[in-house]
Amino acid sequence: MATLPILWTFRRCPYAMRARLAIQSSGRQVALQEILLKDKPAPFLAASPKGTVPVVQDGEAVIEESRDVMLWALGQDDPEGWLDMPAQGFTLIDTCDGHFKQALDYTKYAVRFPDRDEAAERAKAMVFLVDLNDRLSKTAFLMGSNRTLADMAILPFVRQFANTDRAWFDAQGLDPLTAWLDAFLDSDRFRGVMKKYPPWQTGQDQVLFP
Repeated sequence: MATLPILWTFRRCPYAMRARLAIQSSGRQVALQEILLKDKPAPFLAASPKGTVPVVQDGEAVIEESRDVMLWALGQDDPEGWLDMPAQGFTLIDTCDGHFKQALDYTKYAVRFPDRDEAAERAKAMVFLVDLNDRLSKTAFLMGSNRTLADMAILPFVRQFANTDRAWFDAQGLDPLTAWLDAFLDSDRFRGVMKKYPPWQTGQDQVLFP
């Protein structure tokens, strides 16, 4: 019996979430090993000393970045055609992972950054969200009529931002963006990647995902 790749993950982390979404879509089965960020297991740190999720161990290969995990999974099988998107999709993901994520962190964890103006950082994040909303006012998904990697790489971070103050988010008049987000949150796809698992321990039964 072939040894399955190992996916080290943390349920609520948006980076790990998008990795699970891509693995779920690809149908490539992995051994899911949930961790607690405050109590990281030694085998996880041995595989990836940087100590952040997601991490895939596929034989001797170790994949340590969420976007690389998505590409690894979809490179093996991409039944929904997520990789069929223009280069602009990758530019959107770059903006999400860069300027938007930084503004999101300064907003969500404002107490940790007393030198930052929370309202100003929220306004910076809104620049990106308005761009997404404009796109979604014209097409069902960010890159057109079909779901692509861009949608699934960005959705977990929009969810995280919205959850910082959902009432405020809903009051911003971003109706297409809100509908796009809520359709994702109401989906079997989202429920499937958000199933709760106990933290991994040595010797436990293997958890198969998906």
